[in-house]
Amino acid sequence: LHEKVEGIFGYRQMTLHMNRQFKERLNHKRIYRLMKVGGLRSIIRIKKKRYKRSVPQQVAENILNREFTATKPNEKWVTDVTEFKYGSSKKAYLSAIRDLYDGSIVSYVLGHSNNNELVFQTLDQATVLLLEEEHPIIHS
Repeated sequence: LHEKVEGIFGYRQMTLHMNRQFKERLNHKRIYRLMKVGGLRSIIRIKKKRYKRSVPQQVAENILNREFTATKPNEKWVTDVTEFKYGSSKKAYLSAIRDLYDGSIVSYVLGHSNNNELVFQTLDQATVLLLEEEHPIIHS
């Protein structure tokens, strides 16, 4: 049976299939022991993550058109969220807005979860510094 299924079955699935085929019931511990003595090991298959492709509700127009230079301050901003891993399993997220005129960081917020609140805090922090006549294009 091990060769028939190309070594995919472990002792649990092997027990289920053997109990279906034969009249005599076999204990999973016996199958485990026999597989161990016979050197039969299952092939561990890595589960593939299945991503469901989402359709965006609103698609923004490409106004910047890959022109990542600005002629004056607060004309064009770019924003991104970066994930940092620290400790054994902890994560921190840095949301930052950069001015394309001189490459300076306009505002940044550090948080423990990557959510809209983090991005909105960064935007709120940046817009406080703007003059009334300044309306930057924000690219993310």
